[in-house]
Amino acid sequence: MSEDSTKGGTQAPEKDQRVSIDPTAAEMLKIAEERDIATVFSRAAAMKPCPIGAEGACCKLCSMGPCRISGKDKESKRGVCGATLETIAARNFVRQVAAGAAAHSDHGRDVALMLKSVASGHVEGVTIKDEVKLVRVAGFLGIDIEGKDVPTLAGEVADAALAQFGQQTGEIIYAARAPKKRLELWRKLGVVPRGVDREIVEALHRTAAGTDQNHETLMDGAVRAALGSGWGGSMLATDLQDILFGTPTPVRSAANLGVLKDDQVNIMIHGHEPLLSSMVLDAARSQEMIELARSLGATGINVAGICCTANEALMRQGVPPAGNMLHQELAVLTGAVEAMIVDVQCIFQGLVEVANNFHTLLISTSPKARIGDSIHLTFDEERPREAAMDIVRQAVENYSNRGETHIPTASEPLVAGFSHEYIRYMLGGKMRASFRPLNDNIINGRIRGLAAVVGCSNPRNVQDLGVTQVVRELIANNVLVVVTGCAAITSGKHGLLTPETMQYAGAGLAEVCETVGIPPVLHVGSCVDNSRILTILSEVVEEGGLGDDIAGLPAVGISPEWFSEKALEIATYAMASGVPVLFGGVGSPVSGSDTLVEYMSSGWWERYGGLLEFHSDPADIVTRTLELIDSARAALKIDTTQERVLFDMDMRRELNV
Repeated sequence: MSEDSTKGGTQAPEKDQRVSIDPTAAEMLKIAEERDIATVFSRAAAMKPCPIGAEGACCKLCSMGPCRISGKDKESKRGVCGATLETIAARNFVRQVAAGAAAHSDHGRDVALMLKSVASGHVEGVTIKDEVKLVRVAGFLGIDIEGKDVPTLAGEVADAALAQFGQQTGEIIYAARAPKKRLELWRKLGVVPRGVDREIVEALHRTAAGTDQNHETLMDGAVRAALGSGWGGSMLATDLQDILFGTPTPVRSAANLGVLKDDQVNIMIHGHEPLLSSMVLDAARSQEMIELARSLGATGINVAGICCTANEALMRQGVPPAGNMLHQELAVLTGAVEAMIVDVQCIFQGLVEVANNFHTLLISTSPKARIGDSIHLTFDEERPREAAMDIVRQAVENYSNRGETHIPTASEPLVAGFSHEYIRYMLGGKMRASFRPLNDNIINGRIRGLAAVVGCSNPRNVQDLGVTQVVRELIANNVLVVVTGCAAITSGKHGLLTPETMQYAGAGLAEVCETVGIPPVLHVGSCVDNSRILTILSEVVEEGGLGDDIAGLPAVGISPEWFSEKALEIATYAMASGVPVLFGGVGSPVSGSDTLVEYMSSGWWERYGGLLEFHSDPADIVTRTLELIDSARAALKIDTTQERVLFDMDMRRELNV
């Protein structure tokens, strides 16, 4: 590893650090141990994963099973119905991808429904924040904007977006935003999504007992479902959220448990959907609630986030993230959280048990997700401000029930909110916003390549180690990194999301970042905002000079600490878009089948120019990333660093601009 691998942020862990490199985690877990409170960390230590299920080698699709395919002769074994190991592993993988696609795309549908309600005037206190983005999205969807006011246009955009979910034939509209060559390949392979919901349903149908029993065609079903989410539901979610809540621009904030305030009412927002968090924040900032808090002895109200809700609120309103997914229970362990307000996805049922040991109110708000026996207040989306005021009032009134607190002091400053629109602006200015400077600096070698470090946290890994080690190593090797989701919050907790991080970058990358004024690690949003990365890569291709397809770009996707089905869905649509994807931490969910492991690497590489591989050691991820980037650079014939040319006046006159 490079000399710079431990510079900046938290240092690499000592040998006796077994669960996390974040000192706040160790601090809070000591409290949990002293009070005999179970957490995700202690449960992971006590619960050994099923080795057969972990390999994807267990089938329970019908009552003739479950069938477990294991042992030295497993490749020749069959399930009761005759299913081979690769068929069983493929079915399990497809179901995971379909579930991930359903989660992200249903999020997108809800945003479209919200936009429809806002456009029709049925939602109090919510207006269109980005009318420019509304017009741009209308253009993507083929909607004529002439003579239409904002509500009318917003309603038509919402209707067009909703139609993408139920569409039964044809192609989803946003597929055309991919490079032309990529779309032609998808058509040739028959994997262009017809409609978001249709592909998820068909993928699940394929896996039903006695249906598709060929691992390659099964995996095609996974690809279609994932593409329907990545270039459909997720991309729509990102675009429509920008319309409703504003397209992100850089904001300063801080991350980790130290953002909690001992003298204020602390409200935690956790989950994935931005309307709830936006309204809670508005209510918490209202004079009525602030005065109520002061009347009870608090100096004010502090809102902080966990998981992707944290990212949504951070990049639009500067709300500090208290931590990634694995910090949700640790935040409650401080004793300083009056209310943890949750909606959907990545929420641990163990929160109920932890909250029961403190005064914390655990309030679930989604009609789709009741968390154990938590307080459940269904969030009225037609009267969100009223609902939010009720929730915040309960939190404030709970301040008087607070007992002893223990808030870690650690937090790190960060800069977040780099939408693809803002990256284009930073590179080219207001009048000539462009990815040209990025392409030029990849071509001349100052930037070796691009890496997206995304995804989850997993208690079966050392928390934060994989993400921080990979990010540090890559920027030290002149790779520009973008981060989303829990990986983004992890990067923020360890001091990797500030311009000052450029001092730990390689000389070429640091020079570019200093010139442009961007950090070498760019926070681009939540998990659904991985679609922003698809847009960035497509625009890099469109800008020219680096080939005519996403496949072949010196770019890699990485999830060093994955845990969720959503991560597999993201990986699959990125792979099918032409990006090689590397996962770390826990192993491959299809590792029981050598045939399927090989297919997802070399087979997918041949078909799509992308791949999905699993490497447990972060150092191996870095090595493989650089191999893939350097191989792409060699194929593009840009594998030698080009010296900067200073143009004289005659040379400038010859420029064709």
